[in-house]
Amino acid sequence: MELLKIHGVGDVRVDAYERPAAGPKDVVVKMKSVGICGSDLSYIKMGGIPPGVETALGHEGAGEVMEVGAEVSGIAVGDAVIVNPMMTPSNIGSGGPEGAFTQELLVREARLGDSILPIPEGISYDVAAMCEPLAVAMHGVNRADVKPGDKVVVFGCGPIGLGMLLWLIDRGVTDVVALDLSEERLERARALGVQAALDPSKIDLRAELAKLHGEVPSYGRVGVGTDAFIDAAGAPNILTEVIMMAKFHAKLVITAAYMRPIEFPVGRMLTSEMTITTAVGYPTEMPEVIAAMPRLKDKIAAMISHKLPFSEIMKGLEIAATPQSAKVMIGIEEA
Repeated sequence: MELLKIHGVGDVRVDAYERPAAGPKDVVVKMKSVGICGSDLSYIKMGGIPPGVETALGHEGAGEVMEVGAEVSGIAVGDAVIVNPMMTPSNIGSGGPEGAFTQELLVREARLGDSILPIPEGISYDVAAMCEPLAVAMHGVNRADVKPGDKVVVFGCGPIGLGMLLWLIDRGVTDVVALDLSEERLERARALGVQAALDPSKIDLRAELAKLHGEVPSYGRVGVGTDAFIDAAGAPNILTEVIMMAKFHAKLVITAAYMRPIEFPVGRMLTSEMTITTAVGYPTEMPEVIAAMPRLKDKIAAMISHKLPFSEIMKGLEIAATPQSAKVMIGIEEA
């Protein structure tokens, strides 16, 4: 078998791999489809998790159970399943010895409804493998705590940002503005039904939001009427830009990974009392995402821009780093 691993900064390879034997509490999943995540690309730039440590990649995976330990209950050979890496002892694909970019994935201490989740009938492995990024997106939306009638801006229309747009609109939040530099990604946002999809480098963003979301007086100044901003882009100017135009008690949720410290005008926040918070992972969201898949499977499938075989994983990594891509999915062939 094979396993995709980081060996150093910018050094990622498909290595020959011998899967460890499964123990009585483990299951083995024959991987069928695995998504390339932006964090995979970040880990490669960093040289591993932590930096300098060889790291197996892949955490957005779905497949078929091929082996079940004697002490595992509720899981059977042949089950179609999604792996929840956050609920595995080694946090699969994000620092441990196991990664989902392989033909056979060992899931240690497997538990049904926790680290192993059944795929609903009629859902393809590609759509099922979207569960992890969609759960990240849902958690970001949950942290924003918005409701129908609220006005929201999402910075970034990559896979996570698109997932956020999907959940916002699905929950009846219709006044949603999507921002991205890529016209291809903005078109995907428009297809989801956003209020507007704009390239912030080509407009006066504050003026556009004032038109779309109105303006609200606040302590002698005027803020735009946006209730919540979600940063899924990670551009260093976003925080300051939001603070300078935020209305009283607006919210900013940061889901993007910032690798360096940034400065921002704290003093301006005194007159808005805005809240800045963060969102990472998906502590409770995966089951809700799975429950929504039968209803939203066509919209989810449309978020997949490329599908390549595991033999072309290196090409897939290159495509995933381009702004023209959405989700790049890797189909795992048997060794």
